[in-house]
Parts: sequence; C-alpha cells; structure tokens
Amino acid sequence: MPNPNLHIFLYISFFILKLSTIFATQTTTNILHQFKEAPKFYNSASCPSTTLINNSNDAHDIDDNICYENAIHVAMTLDAMYIRGSMAAILSVLQHSSCPQNVIFHFVTSISSNATLLCATIANSFPYLKFRVYNFDDDAVARLISTSIRSALDCPLNYARSYLPNILPNCVRKIVYLDSDLILVDDIAKLSETPLGEDSVLAAPEYCNANFTSYFTPTFWSNPSLSLTFANRKACYFNTGVMVIDLDRWRLGDYTTKIEEWMELQKRMRIYELGSLPPFLLVFAGNIAAVDHKWNQHGLGGDNFRGLCRNLHPGRVSLLHWSGKGKPWVRLDANRPCPLDALWAPYDLLKPPFSFDS
Repeated sequence: MPNPNLHIFLYISFFILKLSTIFATQTTTNILHQFKEAPKFYNSASCPSTTLINNSNDAHDIDDNICYENAIHVAMTLDAMYIRGSMAAILSVLQHSSCPQNVIFHFVTSISSNATLLCATIANSFPYLKFRVYNFDDDAVARLISTSIRSALDCPLNYARSYLPNILPNCVRKIVYLDSDLILVDDIAKLSETPLGEDSVLAAPEYCNANFTSYFTPTFWSNPSLSLTFANRKACYFNTGVMVIDLDRWRLGDYTTKIEEWMELQKRMRIYELGSLPPFLLVFAGNIAAVDHKWNQHGLGGDNFRGLCRNLHPGRVSLLHWSGKGKPWVRLDANRPCPLDALWAPYDLLKPPFSFDS
C-alpha cells in the first residue's frame, strides 16, 4: 500500500526545487523586478539652465540628450554583480544634488553582459534619468591583465576607467568617475567643480601618509630605470574609485596608451600586485590636483583579504566608499553587517523578498 506521507514529502520536495529554480533564474536574468522606483528629485531655483551643444559632430549625441552645457557628467561601470550598489550610488547622487536634473550618467558595461536588461533596470527605477549605456570590449584589455591579490580585481570591467576618454562622446569634456560601492551625502556639483589647475589631468583625494612603496614589487624598486619614474614627483597614493577627469587633456596626452604600456611591462616582469590601481599611480601620482579627503572616506569594505569592519577616518564626510573586500549589501543580507553599513542601507532600492507590489 502506497505511503501517503511519502507522496506528500515528494510533492513538497518538488515544489521547493521548482521554487528554487525560479528564484535562481530571476537572480541572473530578471533584475528588472527586484528594485523599487526611486523618487524624482527637482532642481533648485538657482540651478543653471542646460542647453544642447550645437557644434557637436555627432547628431546621435544630441538625440540622446548627452551634449549639454552646464551638465554634470558622472561615469560608472555597470554589471549584474554590483547593480545593487550602483542603484544606491545613483540614488545618493540625486538625493543630495542641488541640481539633480542637470546630472547625466554614463554607464560602461561589459560587451558580454546583458546591456539591454541593465539599461531597463536603471530606467525602471529612474524613469526620469538622463543616461547612456556604453559597451566595453573585455577582450581588448583582458590580454593585458595580470593576476592580482584578489580575483575580483582582475575583472576587465575594473579597467574600463582607463578607457573612458575613448568610450565617451567628445562633447563630454569632464566627468566625475565613481565606483559602484559608495554613496554621496553631499552635492556632487561641489566635487565636479574641483579646480584642475593649468595642466592636471585628474583630481582625487591624496594620501601621502600611506606606504607608497608597498604598491610595487622589489623588482620595480631595484631597477633604477623603473624607480626613477617617480623622480622629482611627490608621489602619493590615491584611490581611483573617485576621480574628476579632464577628458580633453587625457585625450590630448593619450594617457590610455601610457597606462597600457605599464600593463604590458607588468606582464613581462611583475612590478606590482594590485589590479588596476598601480598603472594609474605610475602615470599620475604626484601630478594630480588634490581633493579634500571628505570626498573619499574609503576602505570601509575592509582589507582585500578578510574584509573586516573599519571606522571612518577623522574629519568631515561627503562620500562613503566601501572599497575593499566587504560590500555592505552582502554583509546586510548575511546578517553580519558592520556598524557603518547602516549608513548605506537607506539608499538600497532592492525590493524585500516576496514583495508583490506593482
């Protein structure tokens, strides 16, 4: 005689398996319905008006509302793994901006990703946002990447910031580059207006108390022809997750090629250990415009090995950056948050589990 309990057990097991399959599929292919719609933010009365640049050589730029005078251009990378962080970062920029309608976003995504779905995800949560998504050819940079101390740092998309002047339209002359694991609590216009002086290509917060020599191997420092790279330069560490970049000066100096040359040398003789940062230091350290440290309270994700909790650095705070191994959304989901992760949580647009609201 059949055991009715066995039938119930098999039915429940099948139901759980089916449900797991559905949610697993949604996680990878249906990002669109996971996020709430963000509120709309409006310009203050003092905001400058934005006008289309009529001398653009690319009519497509005008059609897509990209080439605007008085716009604040923000560049970020975009992928499925960090989309939750990106959404929080976008919301924080708009919420604290005095002129949110003047902010234009430029999202660079891997050519191998589902750009259509990522674009739809952004548009669904921010239907009023001015933005464009650009494809980045992974293969073009993959051949230059050397393994680093953490595999996540070896993702080709991490190197997209080195190619922004080539990817973005020429009418975009200056950008604020932001990583996806940060939030702003201040007006991005203040950061965008950072003076670059007469010849600096980029601006970023510098940290001259850091052990600069640790970013390069003994092979580098023992070779005079290499170590003299920093001669007559007060070379200090800076974090490339927050930068103001003059794209015209970058294009004119062909700095992408200079970065690639160091990456090619790295493939031959191993002169550094840490991902995409050292080539930036080799090209720009000691020659950048300084930004107040409040614009990059970095390292909140802990070190690259354990991701332990960290406190804020002394001083004011305009931007919190969870650089390092630990990401706030991962720790919150695992019910093992660090104290400062509570500052990220209000910007999280992810819908709660089993949310059926429209």
